[in-house]
Amino acid sequence: MKDRTFIILTPGFPADEQDSTCLPAQQSFVKALKNNFPDLNIIILAFQYPFSKQEYLWNGIQVIPFNGRNKGKLSRIVTWIKVWRTLKKLKTENHPIDLFSFWYGECALLGKRFSERYNAKHLTWLLGQDARAKNKYVKWLHPKAEELVAMSVFLSQEFERNYVLRPKFVVPNGVDPHLFSASLMERDLDILGVGSLIPLKMYDIFIDIIEELKSQFPFIKASICGKGEEFSVLQSMIVKKRLSDTIELAGEKSHPEVLQMMQRSKIFLHPSSYEGFSGACLEALYAGAHVISFCNPMDKKISHWHIVHNKEEMIQKVIAILNNPNVDYSPVLPFSMDDSAKAVMQLFHR
Repeated sequence: MKDRTFIILTPGFPADEQDSTCLPAQQSFVKALKNNFPDLNIIILAFQYPFSKQEYLWNGIQVIPFNGRNKGKLSRIVTWIKVWRTLKKLKTENHPIDLFSFWYGECALLGKRFSERYNAKHLTWLLGQDARAKNKYVKWLHPKAEELVAMSVFLSQEFERNYVLRPKFVVPNGVDPHLFSASLMERDLDILGVGSLIPLKMYDIFIDIIEELKSQFPFIKASICGKGEEFSVLQSMIVKKRLSDTIELAGEKSHPEVLQMMQRSKIFLHPSSYEGFSGACLEALYAGAHVISFCNPMDKKISHWHIVHNKEEMIQKVIAILNNPNVDYSPVLPFSMDDSAKAVMQLFHR
C-alpha cells in the first residue's frame, strides 16, 4: 500500500478527536484502515460537516472539510465544485489515488464522475437508507454492480429489490474491541435503547413494551440514549404512562458512555423499522447484552441476536431472557472492523 493515496468522500466527519457521537462506525473504520495499513495515505473529504473550512488532523489523518452545512441547491453545487477542484489537486500531488464514498448520495456522484474522468478506482459503501427506493442519485448515475459494496446482506437485497441491481460485494459493519472496558460491570440495567429519536426508530414501541413488562417485572429499569425530533413526544408518553421512575430518556451520551451503559445492560432492545447494519446492535453484542430487533442484517444467525417479527414476539423474548437465571452475557464479535477494513482494501487491489 506504500505511496498509495486513499480518499474517502463523506457527508460528515468528526470535528475533532473528542467528537465521539459523529458517525462512530465510520470513525472506527478509518482508524482500522490506519492501523492495518500504516503506509496508506488516507485523506478525508467532508462535504457538509464539520462547519468549518479549516483543514485539520484527526488521529494523524488529513481531513479537508467544505462547510456545506446542508444548504440548498446552489450552495450544494458550489460545494461540489470545491470538492472537484480539491480532487484534481490531490490527484496531481498524489498518484495513484483510490476513491471510496460513504453512502450512495452526493459523495458517490462526485466520486463516480471523477473516477470516470480521470481513470481512478472508485467504490461506494451502501450504509443504510441509500438502498431504499427513490434515491435520485441511483437514477442519475446508473451504477454498476462492481461499483457497489453493501454493508449487509439485507442492504444488498434491498438495493436489488428497488433497483434490479445486486451489489457485487458485501463488507459488513464491524466493532473495535479496544473501545470497551476490560472491567466486569454489574448488569443493573435491564433494557437499553440507543439511536436517533426519529419515527423510523419506533421508540414508542419500546415504551409500550416496557409498560407491558412492568406488571410482571415491577422493578424493571430501562434507558434510551439519543437525541432527535421525537424527544418531547417520547417524554410526554413516558409521563402519561406513569413510567418516569422506570424509563430514563438519557439524551445524547458520548460514545464511551454509551459503551459503558451497554456493558451494564442485560438486553439491547432495537425496535427500528429499517436498519442497514446497526453498529449499536453490534456494539451491544460485544458488550455482552442480548440484542432483540425486527431487522435482520445478515443471512446467517448471529449468536445472542434475536430476530422477532412483531411487538408481541419482542415482549415474549424479553420475558424469556429476564426470567432465565443462566443467561450467557459473554461478549460476541460477529465482525471486527479490522476485518472490514482489510476486506475493503482487497476490493481495491484484487
